[in-house]
Amino acid sequence: MEIEKEHVYVNTTELENLSDAPFSGDEENGGSDERKTEINGNWIPATSITEAKINAKAKRRLRKNSSRDSGRGDSVSENGETQKTGVVIPTSPKGKLLDRRSRSGKGRGLPKKGGAGGKGVWGTPGQVYDVEEVDIKDPNYDDDQENCVYETVVLPLDERAFEKTLTPIIQEYFEHGDTNEVSEMLKDLNLGEMKYSVPVLAVSLALEGKASHREMTSKLISDLCGTVVSKTDVEKSFDRLLKDLPELVLDSPRAPQLVGQFIARAVGDGILSSTYIDGYKGTVDCIQARAALDRATVLLSVTKGGKRIDNVWGSGGGQQSVKHLVKEIDMLLKEYLLSGDVLEAERCLQELEVPHFHHELVYEAIVMVLESTGEKTFKMMLDLLKSLWRSSVITVDQMKRGYERVYCEIPDINLDVPHSYSVLERFVEECFQAGIISKPLRDLCPSRGRKRFVSEGDGGRLKLESY
Repeated sequence: MEIEKEHVYVNTTELENLSDAPFSGDEENGGSDERKTEINGNWIPATSITEAKINAKAKRRLRKNSSRDSGRGDSVSENGETQKTGVVIPTSPKGKLLDRRSRSGKGRGLPKKGGAGGKGVWGTPGQVYDVEEVDIKDPNYDDDQENCVYETVVLPLDERAFEKTLTPIIQEYFEHGDTNEVSEMLKDLNLGEMKYSVPVLAVSLALEGKASHREMTSKLISDLCGTVVSKTDVEKSFDRLLKDLPELVLDSPRAPQLVGQFIARAVGDGILSSTYIDGYKGTVDCIQARAALDRATVLLSVTKGGKRIDNVWGSGGGQQSVKHLVKEIDMLLKEYLLSGDVLEAERCLQELEVPHFHHELVYEAIVMVLESTGEKTFKMMLDLLKSLWRSSVITVDQMKRGYERVYCEIPDINLDVPHSYSVLERFVEECFQAGIISKPLRDLCPSRGRKRFVSEGDGGRLKLESY
């Protein structure tokens, strides 16, 4: 015990004289006496020093092999000798390049976090997350939380957000004309107390639009009544419109008359009470509001007791049937032949708001020329087409399509009008001279050649076919 506590100083010359063998020569010869060496006055057995030297040498060799020859499978035996096993150590970097075990020499050599760590990893492979059950012993546990129903809460729109949200919806409705789509979109919004403002905004936008937009607005208000807005909301909206008329007149000078027509149409559709106008008698001080109510009264008195007013906005727009548009164009041309007013005919055509259907006017005008017997219709229709072409009311495509329709149907027209081919050739030539049609379109005009009853080479024999 005293030897362990004291510092032992070993002379290097004395260590060099020691043998590497664990036994001295006397012991090899059968001697049983243990050899001792005196170091700094202390006698230490030679076997202890020899074992310390062997262990130090083995540790140095192990460190050297592990850093340089770790991939060659060298191992050290208990007595310090290296052995070639030929087996690659599993912990070697060359053995498993993609092993996720720590290589710093720390830890037990297991993967980090049990293989559940790292970027893009959601737990260990095969792990299934179950629904976490509520712990009754939790201090934050509430008995009512299991019976709660969670719903999405839509905040009510304020005045600024209301106009910003609904204006694109109504403007888009003017393009597609589907009231059901508008109704579904409004149901998804929390209008709150702003429901009455839906007709107000729709009418305000329609005042700046065309007659077809006002007709569509009347249909929209009628279809929304009962689903999105109530009759009380409709009455409140018209009260607001009558109150805002002084401001609406600044943008739309005809606002009093148009609002009066909206009121009359609403009464005719049954969404506004017939006594609504009577409630304002003698209580209106605004001149514009009084003019609107007078306009509505006149329209309702003409329609015999509040009958539905279908044509309060006129007849126009692509929402109408083709049969109705053909009838309107036919009446327009007949009125023009009686009056001879080109500007009035042009204005009526524009009010129809069907630029995609102007080819029908070109077709009907040429057919009237073919069916006429005098030169008056010929010249008047030529002047009308020339005026519509110069004012760009009728486009090149619509003009060409109208002439092509006549070219295709001229064989059937010729059955009723025998001289239609010659009249058509003459009219097409005059239109070309006036610059209404192009030369390729003129060259497409069909012509019926002269048909002879007697052949020149058959001896004067009459043909079986008749002209």
